[in-house]
Amino acid sequence: MDRVPRLLIIEDEVAIRRFLRAGLGDGYELIEAESGEEGVRKAAKSNPDLVLLDLGLPDIDGLEVTRRIREWSQVPIIVLSARGQDEDKITALDHGANDYLTKPFSMGELLARVRVALRPTLGSDNEDENSGEVTAGPIKIDFSTRQVSLNGKDVHLTPLEYKLLVALIQNAGKVLTHKQLLTKVWGPAYSKETHYLRVFMKELRHKLEQDPARPQFLTTEPGVGYRFRLPEGPNTKLT
Repeated sequence: MDRVPRLLIIEDEVAIRRFLRAGLGDGYELIEAESGEEGVRKAAKSNPDLVLLDLGLPDIDGLEVTRRIREWSQVPIIVLSARGQDEDKITALDHGANDYLTKPFSMGELLARVRVALRPTLGSDNEDENSGEVTAGPIKIDFSTRQVSLNGKDVHLTPLEYKLLVALIQNAGKVLTHKQLLTKVWGPAYSKETHYLRVFMKELRHKLEQDPARPQFLTTEPGVGYRFRLPEGPNTKLT
């Protein structure tokens, strides 16, 4: 992205906006909204590259803001909220948010989440439409040939393991809930079969992680779901 990324902050607390302005102002163009309705209007008008959204807004709930924005835009949305229960996180992600940070949070953690959310992703929900490849550290996936390699050596994945990996890669950096992954990979009838995910994620980690017990890429969001974490550095590439 050649130009400075544009971030829309939808937050009613003055102190939080001041904190965000101090930490993000040097590297990003910031637009601020103090209410949900104002945030939806500014999202439509300014075409931001990313939205930072509080859930507890004075007029409409942040979930409604997410729903309205998702009617016409796939802009990354990071929720910043004092609601820290797993149910709150799952609900926000199921409504279309890309990530969730519980207040209070450090600026370093927010900056890392913002960088990941702004990375170009593969974008398509249909793996057959992908003809490029992704390189994440030692892992390489060629979508045109459906080949996966680790440190240059081919890795054999079962069809369901490959489908699960692709679902995570297509949403690299984004938390996918158990329900979202089960629906994408197995279908709506399996949306509550979380034990399927545990089994298949365990197998993927044994095949792709250097230390399956401490995964670097196929990470768990406890009580919520899973995320494919792209590492920083020159060995990460999406084409």
